[in-house]
Amino acid sequence: MKRLVVPVAILMALPMLSGCVRTAASIVTAPVRVAGKAVDWTTTSQSESDEKRGRALRKRDEELGKLNRSYEKNTRDCQRGSEAACDRARNDYGAMQDLREKAI
Repeated sequence: MKRLVVPVAILMALPMLSGCVRTAASIVTAPVRVAGKAVDWTTTSQSESDEKRGRALRKRDEELGKLNRSYEKNTRDCQRGSEAACDRARNDYGAMQDLREKAI
């Protein structure tokens, strides 16, 4: 009879201990989860890197477009005889060359 009481008592206590087991498991795995989050925060995924590069390329293309429009306008004004426009056109052309050579 005594042998039957101990297993029955253990089986009856299991539902009450499930919360403790869950809490203990979460405490044990917490350092792993924290370390994983830290790695996620400090590393850049390939898709994030691709998005960043895409944004930089679009920004560079936009800047080249603005400089090109300004260069064309200043070139027309230069052909009409404006020395200041010729200087601006040269500056725009140099800025466009710098942007094209700049590695992203």
